[in-house]
Amino acid sequence: MPTIDPRVDAYIEKSAPFAQPILLHLRKLVHKACPQVVETIKWSFANFDYKGMFCSFAAFKQHCAFGFWKTALMADPEGVLSEKKNEAMGCLGRITSMKDLPPDAVIIRFINPTCSYGSQN
Repeated sequence: MPTIDPRVDAYIEKSAPFAQPILLHLRKLVHKACPQVVETIKWSFANFDYKGMFCSFAAFKQHCAFGFWKTALMADPEGVLSEKKNEAMGCLGRITSMKDLPPDAVIIRFINPTCSYGSQN
């Protein structure tokens, strides 16, 4: 059973309409790939902890951001993280719609603690 924080629900509900489906989708992927993750709110945006700070997302007026706390330690064979790291907070660049996200399988591979740095913590 996922550890859901009602403050994250409120955060998503208060976000701009374009951002809500993006945030809901990312939240679902995080919980799918790492069932042990714990949601929280830190620095006024949604964070996910797994053996420490793991990843987060945020919504702004015209874009969303998603990132990992230890991006530099992650394998990135597709270059998804490195290509967009300077476009916005987070490591996936400016996310304005679902089409800006990499395929679910790529995101899950980054989130899954047995596939990236998470298993080393």
